[in-house]
Order: sequence, then structure tokens, then C-alpha cells
Amino acid sequence: MKLLLHICCAPCSIMCIETLRGEDIEPVGFWDNPNIHPYTEYRSRKNTLVEYAAQIGLELVVHGSYGLRPFVQAVVQDIDGRCVKCYQMRMEAAARYAAENGFDAFTSTLFISPYQNHEMLKQTARQAGEKYGVDFLYRDFRPYFRQGQEKARELGLYMQKYCGCVFSEEERYQKRKKPVKKEV
Repeated sequence: MKLLLHICCAPCSIMCIETLRGEDIEPVGFWDNPNIHPYTEYRSRKNTLVEYAAQIGLELVVHGSYGLRPFVQAVVQDIDGRCVKCYQMRMEAAARYAAENGFDAFTSTLFISPYQNHEMLKQTARQAGEKYGVDFLYRDFRPYFRQGQEKARELGLYMQKYCGCVFSEEERYQKRKKPVKKEV
């Protein structure tokens, strides 16, 4: 099977790649993440993945570019419901590339994260596959999440602290804030 593996970051890719290779599937990595902001975060994640792919002998396609404006334009009407648009942008890019380049199927490392809306992501990926006429290979990689994070730390890989979009970074900081108690 010729499989395109959309990769959100190197740490999330570790166990997905190992699991697929354990099934005798040699994936081709695919980087297309216009949701990641700011640019320094985008660059850190991309460069870490490029270096990691070289270390493990993974063929990697770096596709697309830093996409602040297209991403914001796609989600501005519903910032709180942005995840579906984010999934659509990335799954459609992967499905389109897979179809245009003779892949049998595609999947994503996003399926390892317990923080993603798994069912919404699965539905979005299936729809993208149907739209572009390429199979979507579903794998629930979540049982391997912690193991992958541990391996990433052991390897000294850059590890991000939020999903990628500037709005998720904002939410991360808002959750840290403690309410100030007012004295009466």
C-alpha cells in the first residue's frame, strides 16, 4: 500500500510511523499545516520534522507554506468552531496530494492526539477522501500517545505546548490565569 501520512509534528509522528511500519506499511510523510502560528512555531515544528524524518529514513513531502492569512480567513466567522475548518484544510490538502500523486490512501498523525475531536476529524478525513477519490485509512493511534511523547523527550525533539493555531495558544494562556478575588 502506498500511504501518505499527514504529519502535524515530529513528536506525534513517532508512534504512528512505528505502528504503520509494524504493519509493513512504509508511509510517506506529508507536511501541510497552515494553522500553525506564529511563524516561529511553524518553523520550529517543520524543521524538527525535517530533521527527524532524515534520522529515521522517512520520505517527507514539505507542502504548502506558512498560512496565517488563509487560515484566519477560513475560521474568522466561527473562531470557537474553528477546528472543523482546520481539519478540512489539512485533510483536503493531504487527500488532494495523495490523489494527484498515485497514493492508495492517506491518514494523519492527528489521530494520535487525545486532545483532538477524533470523530469530527475522522468524518472530515473521510469526506476529503471521497471528494478527491482516494481512500482514507483510519487508525486510532491514541493508545500510543504517551509512549510517543516519552520517546520524543528522549530524542530531545522540540515539543509544542498547544495544538498550533493562535487561538489555541490564547486559550492555553487564559486557562493559566487565576481569577482575582475581590475584597468586599
